[in-house]
Amino acid sequence: MVDEKMEPLDYLRKLLSEDDDATRTMLKSFAEALMSAEASSECGAELGSRTSERVNRRNGYRERPWDTRTGTIALAIPKLRQGSYFPTWLLEPRRRGEKALTSVVVEAYVQGVSTRRVEDLVQSLGIEKMSKSHVSALAKELDVSVKAFRERKLDGRFPYVWLDAIVFKSREGGRIVNVAALIAVGVNEDGHREVLGIEVVTGEDGAGWLAFLRGLKARGLRGVELVISDAHAGLRDAISSVFKGAAWQRCRTHFMRNLLTRVPKATQPFVATLVRSIFAQPDAESVREQHKRVVEQLRPKMRDAANMLDQHRDELLAFTAFPKEHWKQIWSNNPQERLNRELRRRTDVVGIFPNRDAIIRLVGAVLMEINDDWAVVRRYMTFEVPTPKEVSAEELKRLAEPLKKSA
Repeated sequence: MVDEKMEPLDYLRKLLSEDDDATRTMLKSFAEALMSAEASSECGAELGSRTSERVNRRNGYRERPWDTRTGTIALAIPKLRQGSYFPTWLLEPRRRGEKALTSVVVEAYVQGVSTRRVEDLVQSLGIEKMSKSHVSALAKELDVSVKAFRERKLDGRFPYVWLDAIVFKSREGGRIVNVAALIAVGVNEDGHREVLGIEVVTGEDGAGWLAFLRGLKARGLRGVELVISDAHAGLRDAISSVFKGAAWQRCRTHFMRNLLTRVPKATQPFVATLVRSIFAQPDAESVREQHKRVVEQLRPKMRDAANMLDQHRDELLAFTAFPKEHWKQIWSNNPQERLNRELRRRTDVVGIFPNRDAIIRLVGAVLMEINDDWAVVRRYMTFEVPTPKEVSAEELKRLAEPLKKSA
């Protein structure tokens, strides 16, 4: 039963938020009744009634899927002969990323920079017409949330930090230009990953990275022991300037790509297998010994590759100074690359962004969703010291035998 003291729209929101499942049939009927009432208000008269106060007429229905807690419901949305009607509250249950995508696409559409593909996408979102004021209101809501996320205080220590950039196309001054979104991800003391920040800059240069990293430190980023990234010169300088005392791990995947360009194509699989054997060793000492053997094996016939491998030894093997349980996560920038692929998947539908604010809005909203997911999944790594196992008297006696013989 509907609470007589509750507005219909508030009651609909209550149904969506309750844990006990409302039946899909009831939810569909209630939503369509609410839309019919709103459409009648737009027309100035009830469906089928004849009155001089009528200002518009119905023109059938269009079907639109509605994702709810009870599943996807096919709603019949009334159409009008003049203008259009769209229930704005249908956007509210969507996740932040979907809201951001809708905002960005429609903003491009309203500003007249859309292509046929964008127009089709607007239609697929169930929007036949949206006013500039509606776009502005939706964007304002998202911008407040994304700004709070980007400017939040970073509490605790972050021993590991990954840095990378992803390039997007944006319209600026009547031209289409490439801009870089700088993204930082860290692992906190609890072992959970966090998105530390995002900034859009003109180019991936040293000045952009330096300002971005200084901003992270100003927000409280501390306790950084290792930074993982590619070998971009400007980025390296910024890391050494901001994170004094922290080690730098050069991404082994990026390094391998660069290394293979220095050997004949026919020998690339062999060299790749040989270099990967360095990282397959059981301990830090074995890793360094295998690195030395690989360099010596490559030097006679592939001196250029051998010299490169030898020259960048310390930055390539920086991971060996940290717990072995963390090696697979910290010896490359692959975790960041996977994040970039997810961002590409969610942003490719836009193609060309109308401005930089639209990039921050959509990418920031998606990163907020990912950050929320990381907070509730199992820890990415653990920093606890293992509890020593109890050793029996017989075991202690056996371990002491070599010491007695040497004495």
